[in-house]
Amino acid sequence: MTLGRPAAKASPAEEPRRRPRGVVRDGLVAAGLELARSGGPDAVVLREATRIVGVVPNAAYRHFADRDELLAVVCAAAIGELADRMAEGVASVPGAYGDPVAAGERLRAIGTAYFAFAHDEPGLFATAFALPQQHAYGTPDEAAGTDRTPLGRLRAALDELVDADVLDPQRRPGLEYPIWSTVHGMAVLSGQGPLRELTDVDRRQLEERTLMMIGETLR
Repeated sequence: MTLGRPAAKASPAEEPRRRPRGVVRDGLVAAGLELARSGGPDAVVLREATRIVGVVPNAAYRHFADRDELLAVVCAAAIGELADRMAEGVASVPGAYGDPVAAGERLRAIGTAYFAFAHDEPGLFATAFALPQQHAYGTPDEAAGTDRTPLGRLRAALDELVDADVLDPQRRPGLEYPIWSTVHGMAVLSGQGPLRELTDVDRRQLEERTLMMIGETLR
């Protein structure tokens, strides 16, 4: 009886490569974010995300219970990009904290950044607000000791106006919500709503009028 030769052992390069758990999860989130960027929240699908990452569809369920769980994380990432855009706007305004002029300009910069994000990233903008309020507000950065969410940025700007004696402290409580709704409403109207066919010039004029109106109500 002749024994066959033992099968040749696969070389390290031929053996299946196991990706670290965190790498796959991060890749799925990044893929979901890009899907949202191009197609909004409806485009965030687990199977498509796994295809982009290059793993089998079932691999997604080792990290996310279902599509809604992935969407929640992608939503938070979109909120984070909006918050970063707002932070850049605030940082671009010179002047010490509490200076009346600088404080007003920082509030304006937040609104301008919000409009710009909605226009430049319509898919992410829609995704950021696709889930209930706890996701729309974002998650405060407790480690940093400050609220770096979009809502937190707005609150900080209004608090600075109070400290700068521009805004009456008695008018401050809850003021972030009507301001947010005003800016958000214009962003939706001119983005996905009935004003979406406006020229860029007309859209920017409406955005400017919105910010001017908000500034006048604070005096």
